Amino acid sequence: MKEINVTINGKKVTGREGQTILELAGENGIDIPTLCYHPELPPIGSCRVCVVEVEGSRTLVGSCHTPITEGIVIQTHSPKVLEARKMIVELLLTSHCGNCFMCDKANICELRGLAAELEVGIPRLMGKKRFYPVEDVSPYIVRDLSKCILCRRCVRACREIAKKNIFDVGYRGFDSKIVVDCDRALDKEACRDCEVCTSFCPTGALSKKKEPFKEDKRGKPIVVGAGAPEQDT
Repeated sequence: MKEINVTINGKKVTGREGQTILELAGENGIDIPTLCYHPELPPIGSCRVCVVEVEGSRTLVGSCHTPITEGIVIQTHSPKVLEARKMIVELLLTSHCGNCFMCDKANICELRGLAAELEVGIPRLMGKKRFYPVEDVSPYIVRDLSKCILCRRCVRACREIAKKNIFDVGYRGFDSKIVVDCDRALDKEACRDCEVCTSFCPTGALSKKKEPFKEDKRGKPIVVGAGAPEQDT
């Protein structure tokens, strides 16, 4: 395979033909943040969090889908790049209705983690927020589209990995949302024992439905995994 000479953050490295900037950076110990990207899915570059600066380019480019070329010079953490990433995350948080204090996924939420990494606090911008009621019609999955950042991971994971093609993107502009069929509630038997979409979602927009509390014969709640209930004496 043809080798390609690249300069990344002032260091000369060698990559392979067809390799993306993100892949090359990862091989050389350089962490470029991502949201819509997932190594098991084809890159689409929709979130723009992974942008980098390429010498000679008029704009910042998405590293997840931009292939390296001979002699390319890349800056992954220049002031211009960091400022752009902060603004992108701040804009996502501006329209994000999710309450981190009430979210089961708060401690593993990729958006929250990225905001902390980039030192993005409460958004300075005032904007319209996306709000949708929590949808728990499905016996398997709970959807809270107020927390959705339209990364399209669930759409691609369902299509590419689960091979079920349940999700898609509907509407346009600010009104864009992840839809099922003609924007109906998610109530598909195909979701039984699947959990592909919930594992790929970077926020708390999709989660596995919790089992209801069970009670023993004395009416006391049984904690799952706590062992057998006490016996009557």
